Amino acid sequence: MNETQEWPRIAVVGAGAVGGYFGGMFARAGAPTVFIGRKHFADAVSSKGLVLDKSQGEERIKANATIEMSALRDCALILFCVKANDTPATAAQMAPFVRPDATVICMQNGVENAGQVRAAANVIALPAAVYVAVSVPESGRVKHLARGDLIIGPASEVTTEVTNLFIRAGIPCSISDNIEGELWVKLLRNCALNAISALGHARYGEIVRNADAKQLMAQIVDEVLAVARAARVVLPGIHDRESGMAAAMELATQMSDASSSTAQDLSRGRSTEIDALNGYIARRGNELGVPVPVNHALFTLVKLAEQKGVN
Repeated sequence: MNETQEWPRIAVVGAGAVGGYFGGMFARAGAPTVFIGRKHFADAVSSKGLVLDKSQGEERIKANATIEMSALRDCALILFCVKANDTPATAAQMAPFVRPDATVICMQNGVENAGQVRAAANVIALPAAVYVAVSVPESGRVKHLARGDLIIGPASEVTTEVTNLFIRAGIPCSISDNIEGELWVKLLRNCALNAISALGHARYGEIVRNADAKQLMAQIVDEVLAVARAARVVLPGIHDRESGMAAAMELATQMSDASSSTAQDLSRGRSTEIDALNGYIARRGNELGVPVPVNHALFTLVKLAEQKGVN
């Protein structure tokens, strides 16, 4: 794309680790970007800028940040990055301020977010399978560990336009005509790794070096694939335990130094997204008559640990 071409106005709703990273990449590329997040994040970014801490070094980016949802009023592209549990409520808060022609990209864990945003805000909402290992060691600082790419879909004029914007900002982005399947591939990876990382206080690299942990991962993969088959979802490139494990192991190897977002949330005493991960498989398995005891056990244990920290 022509570098002199004007950027659309961009809003990040839910400016935590993921929103901070991708919004930071847009701001760094010169796109007018506003971050909407918690007060401590907004205050830190407004006063000192956003620090992107990457392997090549760190960069301080001047950026606008606020707690006010009304700031997205004239934005054409909205990166929707809140926790999956908060999707319906946040989309409803956003609804009065969204331009009718705006595009919302749901950059979250789980497979139901785009539908929930469309229902609550009556906007164009595209699902994205996002792969990135990031954390927020302190307010206004985003630490990037690995990857930072996404898949959106299905193919259309809108998805092509959005993909070009991400690529222009230095973010690898591709289009899939089976975006539901891609979301399920990510769901499978998250189910296989997130809860084990959280409950075992383990980084991904430690999990893949442990024979018992890999055995547990294999049982999780079997259950997720059984639910996918019953739901008639086709996961690109994954058709059995071996290919499912390969997908989970690939991610764990690429992000070997990372702990899961579930682990990070538990360590901070915050609620997790486990309802949209192993909890979703437990719920869908129950609805479809597919036994999923391992996913249900992990979901239950994370919820118990979460209650201890949040209360």
